[in-house]
Amino acid sequence: MAGGVVHLPLYATGFRGDDLQAALELIAPISTKYGATRYEVFRSRDDRYKFLLSVDFDDKRGWDAYWYGPEFTEMRAACSGWYQVPLLYVWNDLVTRGEVREPAAAAATAAERG
Repeated sequence: MAGGVVHLPLYATGFRGDDLQAALELIAPISTKYGATRYEVFRSRDDRYKFLLSVDFDDKRGWDAYWYGPEFTEMRAACSGWYQVPLLYVWNDLVTRGEVREPAAAAATAAERG
C-alpha cells in the first residue's frame, strides 16, 4: 500500500483539553519509532477541546504498529476519560503540500523585485 497521512481527530472532555494536549505532545514523537516521516498535533483556536493528530507513514503497516503498539495503547488507556470515544482515524492520500521555509527571506526578495 502506498504512503499516506493518518488523521486522528480527538475531542477532549470537560476541563481536560490541556491534559490531552500534553499527552498528544508525548505520544506524537513516538510515531517516528514506527517509521513515521512527519507528525503534527493541531489544537483548534475556535474550539479548544478539538484536536487533530496528523502522522505521515510510508505504508499503513507502520501506522498499525504505532496505533496498536504498547505506547499508544497505554496512552489510550491512561487517558480514556480525557477524550470522547470512539477514536476513528482516517488514512488519507496526500495530494499536494507546499511550504515557505524562510518567510523573511521570501519577503525581502519580493521587496527587491519591486
